[in-house]
Amino acid sequence: MPSENAPAGLRERKKEETRRLLREGAARLFREHGFEGTTVADIAACANVSVRTFFRYFDSKEALLLPDGIQVFAHVEDALAGRPAGEEPLDAVCSALLAAAEPFAASTLTALGHPLEDIENVVTGRLVQAFSEFEERLTVLVRRRLPADTPDADLRAAVIAGAALSTVRAVLRTRRARRASGITETGPAPLPRAFEILREIGSAGRP
Repeated sequence: MPSENAPAGLRERKKEETRRLLREGAARLFREHGFEGTTVADIAACANVSVRTFFRYFDSKEALLLPDGIQVFAHVEDALAGRPAGEEPLDAVCSALLAAAEPFAASTLTALGHPLEDIENVVTGRLVQAFSEFEERLTVLVRRRLPADTPDADLRAAVIAGAALSTVRAVLRTRRARRASGITETGPAPLPRAFEILREIGSAGRP
């Protein structure tokens, strides 16, 4: 546990380290024993902390099924800020989402990347809420990239953000359906390929 007497910077680093250990331990336990077969006490023990400490970081083990929304959004915001100013907004958003997904690819617990069948129903509700909140925030970022004289800028930003996130949702649904059908994924990674398809659809409608 972080010491209350430790310097603020050290305390924050220790907190981040504990959060990371809890997530990594949960990911391993969920894979090995399933979601239902893993207890909060098991996860806490992996990080060498108490159950009480666990609840200082997460309100439940369900909270570990998805990456931290604040962290993900911070990565997207930074990635989008780094895109060229003149880049097509949809291209910028897709590239930013891809860049932001990379740090979480190995630790995400989600039935998104692993066949954890017993958590599919649990994670669905949280995904719906997370995407809804994230879409509003992403819309604000996209709006800031549009020229001031863009017609229907608010609507355009909302459509771009919604299209990009709907593509992510489509990838998740498709991967689950393929797993359920016993289909082994081959070829390009699903998310980059899905964004390629989205761009192709957008290009088809341009003069």
